[in-house]
Order: sequence, then C-alpha cells, then structure tokens
Amino acid sequence: MGNTPRIGFVGLGFMGGPMAHRLLSRGIPVAVWARNTERLPAFRTAGAQICESPAALASASDIVMTCVYDTMAMEDLLFGAGRMVDGLGPGKTLVDFSSIRPEAARGFASLLRADSGTGMIDAPVSGGPPAAEAGTLVIMAGGEEADFHRVRPIVDDHLAARFTLMGASGAGQATKLVNQAFVGNLLAVLAEMARFSLNSGIDAARIPEALAGGRADSRLLQEFFPVMLDGEFPPTGAIKTIMKDLDAVLETAKENDAPIPMTALTAQLHRMMTARGHGDDDVTALYKLFGQSALPWTKSE
Repeated sequence: MGNTPRIGFVGLGFMGGPMAHRLLSRGIPVAVWARNTERLPAFRTAGAQICESPAALASASDIVMTCVYDTMAMEDLLFGAGRMVDGLGPGKTLVDFSSIRPEAARGFASLLRADSGTGMIDAPVSGGPPAAEAGTLVIMAGGEEADFHRVRPIVDDHLAARFTLMGASGAGQATKLVNQAFVGNLLAVLAEMARFSLNSGIDAARIPEALAGGRADSRLLQEFFPVMLDGEFPPTGAIKTIMKDLDAVLETAKENDAPIPMTALTAQLHRMMTARGHGDDDVTALYKLFGQSALPWTKSE
C-alpha cells in the first residue's frame, strides 16, 4: 500500500458514487467531499476519509478525481467556496470524469498548470452506472502524456475497460461529444423505428434478435429497443443530460464550422421532451414522442 497514491473524489452522484465505492472496495485509500452531505455516511462506513472542503481534499490527495454535472459546477468546485485550487500543487494530478465543454477543459488545465503546477486530464466516461460498478467504463482522455501515464495504473486497473489518450487538453471532452451525438441520434432512430415496426404489423419484440450480428446491430438496439416497447423506461440516464451534451455538440460544431443537421434535429427532440416536463425521465422515454397518442401527454402516462 505504500506506493498506492492517495485518491480524492468529489462528485458522488449517479456515476461518481459507484466509481468511488469501487476504489474503496479494492483497497484504495480514498478521501471524499460532497456538497450534499447526505451522501457521506455510506462512504464513511466504507472507509473513506471525509474532508471539510474541496481544498482540504486536494491537500490530502495525490490524485484528485472529480465527476460533477457540468462546466459551471466544475468551475465552482475549483474556484468557488472552499476552492479546490488552494489544495493543489506540483506533483498532483486532477482527473476530471465530468462531461464539460472542451474549451473549458483546456482553460482549466492551463490555469492549474500555470497557477499550481498541477496536471489535469479531462476524462469523460461512457457506460453508465453498471459499468462504473463493474470497473468497465470506456474513458476518453485529453491532456499531457506524462499526466496520463501517472494516473493510468489506477484508472486502468480499477475503473476502465478502455482508457484512451485522444490528444491534448480538451480532446477527451471532444471525443465524449462524438459519443453523445452517436447515442442521442441512435436513440431517436430506435424510438422512431419502434413505432414504425408496431405500425407495420411486425413482431417488434423480435427486432433485436432478427438483426443481431448484422450491420444494423448495436448495443443500444439490444438494450434499449425492448425497453421502449415495454414502456417502463427504467432509469439509465436522464433526457436532460443528453440534451445538455447535444447542446455542447452544437456549440462546438458552430465554433468548428462543422455541419451537423441530424444532431441539431435530435437535440430539438430532446428539448421537446424537456419542455413538457420529461427532462428527468430516462433517455428511452424519447419513444413517447412517437407513441399512438404522441402529444400532448401527462407525466403519469
């Protein structure tokens, strides 16, 4: 244990919570801080050190890991009350598993390097809570190679099935936007084709089986198509989260002068769901847009 780096973890929610618990279960020393203190007792029971502020957590850690909701939350964590930046310094590395804007990741990395000598890896994740619990996340990284290789043993051995350095700071976040555009667009197509299949008199429940192994097959087809047909929509991720990421794709595409008409339409479909009070529903509930009584509907339907 003497060579094991001390880990600090902030962001103990939907994804970060299972990640931090996994590190603890594998004997890694972990310090935690949470704005929502109701989350802390379970981590105290699991053996985590509870810190009084982000700065105290950073001071007690060699590698700081964060997994917060968006760019504003990350900025507040670093520079707001209890400033995490005050506990950072040379030899420390920040690994941010959040999904934030690529330009923000580049800016944060530059500031931390200049002000405190801390390296930063932007490392957004894909796979959902089951992959976080199992340590099989797909993680896309941006940053300097030396920082990447410093944190790679912990991330590879305990959290990820795949941890890939995609380029300089911000490259991990840009890759996550590609991932989210794929997911968001495919969700819309699956929802559309679920209704098409039913209206065509096909045994729609057999579509995943019939297409398995073909060019149209995908993990989302196998997992989410049956869920849409069942109409139960168990929680795997919120519509408003996908919408946030698709908005980031649109903003980045505008900056990069990249035409993305399909993703622009998909973002509006998710915005329609959110505007009608379904932002907290699971992503598979996008199927409601294509139902027999498509619009309007109530939340109880």
